[in-house]
Amino acid sequence: MSALRILVAALLLALATPVFAQEQQLADPALEQRARSLSYEIRCVVCQSQSIAESDADIARDMRGLIREQIAAGRSDQEIRDYLVARYGDFVLFEPPFKATTYVLWIGPFVLLVVALIAVILYFRRRAAQPAVAPDLSAAERHRVAELLRAEDRNEATGREGGA
Repeated sequence: MSALRILVAALLLALATPVFAQEQQLADPALEQRARSLSYEIRCVVCQSQSIAESDADIARDMRGLIREQIAAGRSDQEIRDYLVARYGDFVLFEPPFKATTYVLWIGPFVLLVVALIAVILYFRRRAAQPAVAPDLSAAERHRVAELLRAEDRNEATGREGGA
């Protein structure tokens, strides 16, 4: 029984080894800090709501390695950003530049907010302009209402509470 446990533990450890593997870091702590801060400025193209520093996606790991390679090659932060934008587009930056191709990213949310606000205002104006119309009652329904009202009048006259 203990041999089976050891075998299962060894198998689990072998499968978990890639999880514990760390990325190759730069030898210079200043350059490593630069790589990490730049990783927080770049959006993961898979996750889209996380930076590559926060993402566990394979592409994010590759992009972090690419940044470290570029820093080791002596490239500036702006050169690295430009390279990533050329490769993945402006969307890869959490703060894309304000230019013709990114107007939708910058102005789009405000336009949607204004359109939604106008739609809500129009809805409530139209609703307020329409008079509240009670539906017409059928003859049977009018007869039933009259009976209930008469029964209520009789109850009030006799001093009892409640209805039919």
